[in-house]
Amino acid sequence: MKTILFAFSLLFLSTPTDLVTENGYSIGDIATDFSLPNVDGEMVSLADFEDAKGFIVIFTCNTCPYSIANEDRIIALDNKYKEKGYPVIAINPNDPAAAKGEAMSDMKQRSLDKGFTFPYLQDVGQQVYPQYGATKTPHVFVLQKAGDDNIVRYIGAIDDSSRNPKKVKKRYIEQAVDALLIGKSPSTTTTKAIGCSIKTL
Repeated sequence: MKTILFAFSLLFLSTPTDLVTENGYSIGDIATDFSLPNVDGEMVSLADFEDAKGFIVIFTCNTCPYSIANEDRIIALDNKYKEKGYPVIAINPNDPAAAKGEAMSDMKQRSLDKGFTFPYLQDVGQQVYPQYGATKTPHVFVLQKAGDDNIVRYIGAIDDSSRNPKKVKKRYIEQAVDALLIGKSPSTTTTKAIGCSIKTL
């Protein structure tokens, strides 16, 4: 009986984002394209970037301390890799009805305040982040284009210091993209994303 009760307790303690991980992408999977509203009012999809070699897809948001601590690093990644064919595509997965400060108007203001150089998209209806298996903000997926497909090559954290950029020793995204740019597979393909849980009703 105790075993059964323990199993039920684990079931009820599980959150939607815990369950999403099992259904998200793994390394080598083909990522489905999307069409989401950008802060500039346009709809954006991966197919719009015809000359891209791949993408740095980052699920992030306005209010999470971990996301805020990584904003300058995300801008730096876009500045470094966009011209090399790997632009940043940022997606806010939070339901604005469940989290104050995450509405499109807030996203537009944040983009202006920080000078985002990349699309900042809203996951309307929260349809995209479950497909990817994102559970945190920030949570990163590096994709490599192969014809019309986008292959998942890295999943996890931006680097090994979730809050303090001065303590970074391993730059996971940079290592992954640098490897892909010279035709190699990343030496590290998965790491643990550390951040805030994705907010949903």
